[in-house]
Amino acid sequence: MSTIPNNEVQYTEDSIRSLDWKEHIRLRPGMYIGKLGDGSSSDDGIYVLVKEIVDNSIDEHMMGHGKAIDVKISDHRVEVRDYGRGIPLGKVIDCVSKINTGGKYDSGAFQKSVGLNGVGTKATNALSSFFRVQSFREGKTKWAEFSKGEMLSESDGEPESNAKNGTQTIFEPDNTIFKNYHFIPQYLDNLFWNYAYLNAGLSINFNGQKYFSQKGLFDLLSKKTNEEENRYPIIHLKGNDIEIAMTHGNQYGEEYYSFVNGQNTTQGGTHLQAFREAVVRTVRDFYKKDYAPEDIRASIVAAVAVRVQEPVFESQTKTKLGSITMSPDSSSQTVRSFVGDFIKTELDNFLHKNPTTAEALKKRIEQSERERKDIAGIKKLANERAKKANLHNKKLRDCRVHLSNEKSDNRYDSMLFITEGDSASGSITKSRNVQTQAVFSLRGKPLNCFGLTKKIVYENEEFNLLQHALNIEDGLEGLRYNKIIIATDADVDGMHIRLLMMTFFLQFFPDLVRNGHLYILETPLFRVRNKKETIYCYSDEERLNAIQKLGPKPEITRFKGLGEISPEEFGKFIGDNIRLEPVILEKDTTIPKILTYFMGKNTPDRQRFIIDNLIIEKDPAEAAA
Repeated sequence: MSTIPNNEVQYTEDSIRSLDWKEHIRLRPGMYIGKLGDGSSSDDGIYVLVKEIVDNSIDEHMMGHGKAIDVKISDHRVEVRDYGRGIPLGKVIDCVSKINTGGKYDSGAFQKSVGLNGVGTKATNALSSFFRVQSFREGKTKWAEFSKGEMLSESDGEPESNAKNGTQTIFEPDNTIFKNYHFIPQYLDNLFWNYAYLNAGLSINFNGQKYFSQKGLFDLLSKKTNEEENRYPIIHLKGNDIEIAMTHGNQYGEEYYSFVNGQNTTQGGTHLQAFREAVVRTVRDFYKKDYAPEDIRASIVAAVAVRVQEPVFESQTKTKLGSITMSPDSSSQTVRSFVGDFIKTELDNFLHKNPTTAEALKKRIEQSERERKDIAGIKKLANERAKKANLHNKKLRDCRVHLSNEKSDNRYDSMLFITEGDSASGSITKSRNVQTQAVFSLRGKPLNCFGLTKKIVYENEEFNLLQHALNIEDGLEGLRYNKIIIATDADVDGMHIRLLMMTFFLQFFPDLVRNGHLYILETPLFRVRNKKETIYCYSDEERLNAIQKLGPKPEITRFKGLGEISPEEFGKFIGDNIRLEPVILEKDTTIPKILTYFMGKNTPDRQRFIIDNLIIEKDPAEAAA
């Protein structure tokens, strides 16, 4: 007779449980919105919630209903009002609280919309501590309020209203799920500009600022590039369900902005790959010369947007387009062939009609060819050295999970800390999560690489080893870590190292920064404690609040370097409560200008800036007294 051990859980009918829609979303939010985060990354969950609501308004505009969208976002509250048709009043509650309910399942009502899963609004509802939807339609209105997916109240019937047709949605992300979250204005600014570029003629009014584009992707590239640095005027090509804008500059790498049905596919997909391949084929055919693909695409800046029916994305957050056909009726034409045929015809025609542009493009390609051949020898030797070093790279303490491993569920949690010196790297190494957190240790101050060519990346052993650790020599496709975090002391030397590392990435790998992979680690400046409680403070304001909270004469410690923080304490600052400051390029700032200002030879300008912004710090003990 067999017996069941006391510690073994019995598996019976009672073990099987069905979750309702809101419970499932709250229990497994990653299935619906990708990752959670605190707002420090542009793809964190709070931005996905905003997009899911605004996307519905965009779909209405695409169907010819509504020319404006009003958006207000404060610290923890989002309000979106469109002027489309308004949700049918009898379905207002169903559309935000019943899975598989929505207008997007009928391709006659919504063609080539952003999403077809019918889940987005429900996910926003379930993941919000407060959610309110109100529809205005043909002189009547209907509203309902929810908390965490549970309905709190609804309007009594369908009262009359003088408001314009449309839908208003208000929500507050649940801070028990999105811990310590905050919206970063630059991410929202970029989001709404993209909406404007992809929907020429639509006005988006966000917190009092108007976002409007007349020329679509042409305007996007005009904003993202400096006309003086472009090698030729922006090429702008439009067709049914496709729009392209492209030029070449002088920066390193390739820079792309890709979209499917208005969705910013930050990880590209078949449409972007098709564009990259088609540009190479078309250029080779036009010039009757077998240029290397990397020479043709070097320094390219391009925006690619397509619209397809029933898009298949590789994740719920729709950041990468899968391999699909253009529509159910054209099974023979894939997105790849559709984009390829368009580029082959339209770009070839453009180059024939614009010989000046064609000549400038040819000169840019041949310059890239010369530069590549010039560093070929040193590149080969450097790669051989790096390959040997990687077998036992003392600078790198690697982790087990990497971004490039698409089968790993937590690959987006992978991060590399770039530290200064052995003491700081020692503290991080001992306290890190070995699954997802790697450490690269710098030896003193890195070289100021401003104005230098990429040859220095291979000649400088430290830069070359870092490049190989990240696996970004040939672009971001093989990037091994989702977040590259500069972790330096909060003193003058630490700030200098931070600036030198940012210069390195901006100079040679700007797409790493543009795609939101570079961060600064914030570590506490002070520890304030008494016998009962310890508070870590990241600013003077937090220190004063801590002193007030803990009462008279608490013990105050000023951390002067990362090496002073014990591994046990350090673990608290790089775990769930990690504070990261993203490195964001402002919309009106070009990389050459910003590098010239901070790293160039304009010493008097920088000196005036420092003097004008100098803050004299008081001793913590004096302030406490």
